[in-house]
This record gives sequence, structure tokens and C-alpha cells, in this order.
Amino acid sequence: MLGSGGREHALAWKLAQSRLLAGTSDTLYAAPGNPGIAEHALAASLDVSDHSAVVHFCETHRIGLVVIGPEAPLVDGLADTLRAEGVSVFGPSQAAAQLEGSKGFTKDLCKRAEIPTAGYVRTTSLDEAKAALADFTPPYVLKADGLAAGKGVVIAETSEDAEAALAEMFGGQFGDAGAEVVIEEFMEGEEVSFFALTDGASVLAFGSAQDHKRVGEGDTGPNTGGMGAYSPARVLTPLLRGEVIERIIAPTVRALADDGTPYSGVLFAGLMLTSEGPKLIEYNCRFGDPECQVLMMRLEDDLGEILLACAENRLSRVQPVKMSKDIALTVVMAADGYPGTPAKGGAIDLGDAEALGAKVFHAGTAHAADQLVANGGRVLSVTAKGATVRDAALKAYAAVDAIDAPSLFCRRDIGWREIAREMDAGAGA
Repeated sequence: MLGSGGREHALAWKLAQSRLLAGTSDTLYAAPGNPGIAEHALAASLDVSDHSAVVHFCETHRIGLVVIGPEAPLVDGLADTLRAEGVSVFGPSQAAAQLEGSKGFTKDLCKRAEIPTAGYVRTTSLDEAKAALADFTPPYVLKADGLAAGKGVVIAETSEDAEAALAEMFGGQFGDAGAEVVIEEFMEGEEVSFFALTDGASVLAFGSAQDHKRVGEGDTGPNTGGMGAYSPARVLTPLLRGEVIERIIAPTVRALADDGTPYSGVLFAGLMLTSEGPKLIEYNCRFGDPECQVLMMRLEDDLGEILLACAENRLSRVQPVKMSKDIALTVVMAADGYPGTPAKGGAIDLGDAEALGAKVFHAGTAHAADQLVANGGRVLSVTAKGATVRDAALKAYAAVDAIDAPSLFCRRDIGWREIAREMDAGAGA
């Protein structure tokens, strides 16, 4: 498995339970991994951008399946390199990974395939972008076209704010990711995430979640990579899930196959539930972070066997994914300064957090002088299950409070929308 974040810790934790690793000689490797992942997998010192080194490692260690966790290696074409050498890979090709690697690519595909999404325009210069603002009404949604670690979206309330944000984007705020900017109409509704596996032909629903992108409580402040999530997102009803598969997921899979770039891996659809029905906000070509943490907590099937079937184009023979009926909720503990420059090196003592019934997934940790320390923006994902969102939140926050980490902070309202709906439903009972 490739990656080093909270998503990859959750994947490693679940993969370590797979029957694929039942043999005495079967081993789960992680490159580069992190202190939490090291509890479940052997660390491999590999630079994932060095394709030759990854191929050599797979050949030397007779790797039967490579699971690529983060998006950057997929957009870089690592899956293509491995497949060309006969290695089974869970993750899309470079061409198909443009769904995440380029916002403009995805919007154009939606237009061709008549997939419901926000109106948009692609711009390649500051002057062009400023002129295009006249075609939209505030608030303005501005997106860096390329990969920006979940932070490349700005919602500007006024044209002045929009022009200032555009100047920063084209001025290098997001590096090459901001060389092109997509301007979109603002969509009203509630956001939700839906996950499906596909081998390019078959589609297998994998579950839903609701992320909390803003750094502050009440969904205030700048966007982050995600401050917490819960699953399932009940606001995405069975009827709406069917509509999402029929009108968004399936047409995407068909369009990519028709273009000669079939998609194999997980499709992570960020959705807006509007008054006109679900609309696509954006696609990611990997499991979300922190959504993956709550999905893995609920998964009751063998993850390794499912991912291998997807990689080997056998998804049509896989039974519907079995998920726990319980709610899973995760709280991200981030380093002071995040989503700006995070403070690194702060000591962490996990205490008895896991003894309280939670699972602590490591996202940005390291060891320094035998002490666990913060080594990134989002540092821990504290995850628990419960019969309701409120129950899961109480368990997760009890575990958060058991952790001694003065340099970390978290939101205290993860799951607030669904908790409010649960309370309203209870009051009306």
C-alpha cells in the first residue's frame, strides 16, 4: 500500500484483516507509512515518484496487489507503469485520474455526458477570469484546476473578493494547480459524499459520508482537507443514491470507457443536494480523507478481496458491500496554524483513547526521541461508532479528551447537522 496519511492508516488497518494475508508468507507493506500504519504493515523505504523503484520492489517482493492511497501518484501515472509490468493495481490510470487532476476536464466531461453539475467557465489568465465574473452572480466559486491538497477552492462573497482571490491563484498561491482557474455558479443545498467502486464496466456502491471542510465550528473559516466526517449520510436517501448512480456515476464510467480511458478504482463523488436533485461538485480518484476512516470503521466485508476483484476486472461477481448499521464518526485533530503553516514537533500522548472504544488513525505523526509528535497539518483522526450520530460523537470526543496533545486542536461540532435532525426526530416522536 502506498501513502502515509490517515486514509492510508485506515486502509492498512482494514487490509491487515484480509484473508489475502492469511498465509505465513503473506505480508502487507506500506510505503512510506507512518507510526500508526507501522502497527499493521512493514514500512518500505520507497519514493513513490520513482516508478522504477516501485516496480523493482514489487518484482522483488512478489507483490500481488498495489493499493495507491493518495491522488498525486495516480495523476502521475504510477498505476499505468505498474500495470505495464503485470502488477495488479487498485487505482485509475493517469488519463482517467484527470477526473481529480483537472477540474476543467471533469466539467467538460459532465457537459458532454449531460451529468448534472454547476454552470462553469474555464479561464487561463487573470484578465480572462476577471472578465468572466460578469457572467456569474455572487457568491463566486473559484477553483484551481489542478491538485491543491483540498484547499484550492475559494467562495468569494463579492466581486472585489473574487478578483483578489483570482489574483492570488494566478499569482502562484497554489503553484501549477492555479495555472488555470474554473469559475462556477454557486449551488444551494447540503453537501454529501458518495463512493463507488468500478472496474470500468461494473459499478459497486461503497457508501456515503458527510465531511466538514471548514476549519471552524458552524462551518466557518477557510477550507481544509477535512476536519471530520460521519457515515452513513442519511440525508442521501436510497432514492437519491439510485439517482446519483443512474445520472452521475454510471454516465461517468460510460463516458470514460467510450473515450478509451476506462476507470478502475474508487470514484469519490462530492455532491450538492439541490432543489433540482443531486448535482456533482467534483470527483476525487481515491478514498476521501477523513471519509475513508469512517467507511473502514463500518465495513464488514474483506477489503482486500474487494479491491483485488476491482483490479482484476471481476467486480461484477462481487456481492453488495456489507456495512455496519452503526454510525461511524471521526474527529480530526490538527496542528495549530492549520490550514496555514502547521506547528510541527508538538508532543502527543494517546493515553487510553482507544480503551474508550475509539480507533485513533495517524495522519501526520512521527517519532522523535521515542516520543510521538505532530508532523503535519491534520495529525490524528479519532474515530468511533455508535447507534446514532450523537452516540458516535460522544465516544469520539471522549477519546479526543483522553489524548494529551497541547499543540493540536479540533472542531467540537462534527456531525452537527445530523445530530440536530436526530434531536428534532426525537422531539417529534
